[in-house]
Order: sequence, then structure tokens, then C-alpha cells
Amino acid sequence: MGRSLKKGHFVNEKLLKKVLSAKGKTAVIKTWARASMISPEMVGHTFGVHNGKDFVQVFISEDMVGHRLGEFSPTRKFVRHGGKMQREVEQKKAAAPAA
Repeated sequence: MGRSLKKGHFVNEKLLKKVLSAKGKTAVIKTWARASMISPEMVGHTFGVHNGKDFVQVFISEDMVGHRLGEFSPTRKFVRHGGKMQREVEQKKAAAPAA
């Protein structure tokens, strides 16, 4: 369910102040506000969005307006399925074109 139209889009006030004060600067703006909506004022800035462990750098373009910052900073890292058997299959595939 989305946010009501009466309330408008959520943009963290502290983050918006940082964006407005950083006009013309190229510094990375660090933030933990993953739920904040990307507004047109943010276009052209680079954000360091926290994913729970470290800050993922996200450069904001015009196509991103209306999305949330957290969408561009994944919190889970995919580790391949398999293990010993999967490694053997991959080694065979790698050796087949060479032979």
C-alpha cells in the first residue's frame, strides 16, 4: 500500500538540507534514509546509501526520480548455490572449450 496523496512523498528533511547545501559540490552524501524518495533536486548528486554493512555509492539520474534510495542499495548478497558438486561442473565446462 502506498503513501496517501494527502501526505505527499516522503523525503527526509535532514537529507534534503544536505542536498541543497551541496549544490555544485562533488562530495558523496552519506545517508541511512533508505526509505527516502528521490526528488528532482537530488539529480546529479552521488549518495552513499547504507545497506546494513557499508555505504553503496549511487549516482542519481533523471530516471530514478520517484523511486526510493534503498532500491539501489541491495541488503543481501547472493552466494552461488551448490558447493563441491557445483565447482566440479563449472571446472568441466571451463575445460571443455579448451580441449
